[in-house]
Amino acid sequence: MGEKMSNEDMVKEAVEEAKAKAAVETEEETAKDEAAKNAADRPAPPVEDVSDDTPDTQQEENSGATAEEQPEPKDEKEQSGRKKFGRKSKKDEKDEKIEELTDRLTRQIAEFDNFRKRTDKEKSQMYEIGARDIIEKILPVVDNFERGLEAVSEGEESNPFAEGMEKIYKQLMAAFEEIGVKPIEALGAEFNPDFHNAVMHVEDENLGENIVAEEFQKGYTYRDSVVRHSMVKVAN
Repeated sequence: MGEKMSNEDMVKEAVEEAKAKAAVETEEETAKDEAAKNAADRPAPPVEDVSDDTPDTQQEENSGATAEEQPEPKDEKEQSGRKKFGRKSKKDEKDEKIEELTDRLTRQIAEFDNFRKRTDKEKSQMYEIGARDIIEKILPVVDNFERGLEAVSEGEESNPFAEGMEKIYKQLMAAFEEIGVKPIEALGAEFNPDFHNAVMHVEDENLGENIVAEEFQKGYTYRDSVVRHSMVKVAN
């Protein structure tokens, strides 16, 4: 199967066909006008002398009447001008149709392009929503790995089970970082309601005002949006 024609090629082909058709019709009309003009320029046949006994005055009257009946060259020019003017009007009408067709196709191409861009944006949003949903379901697993690693004592760090848990946890965090999931900085940072969820307050002279004193649960962002807020304790 051949390659499908693009919208721009379809527009160009339609315009070229319309122009070619208009040119053929214009040539035919021009040929007809030239034939009519040549026929009008031919000399009129001589008037036959019916009788030799016709007085000179009668011949002069007949010749005068014949001269009056014959159209003047000025009238021929006016008729030719009218024909040319009429042909020009038809040509302009065809050009208007070509422009109208071109404008219509151009608008359709623009509408299709806008539809394609809108569809791509919707697909991207749907993908992001689906990714957020999966990340939210995986985060509790990551929390359990962190709790398990915190429960491992110093003497059991070389335990094969503990080492396996740590390797799996690192793989999860590497996969998160690869797709754009990052943990939110909380401990020691200034409280930000866009990223932190304060569940407790404490008075601590060693910390400044609105400083996160403790983090109960990690928060994460996916690209530029928050998937889960950090659950924190805020000082002062």
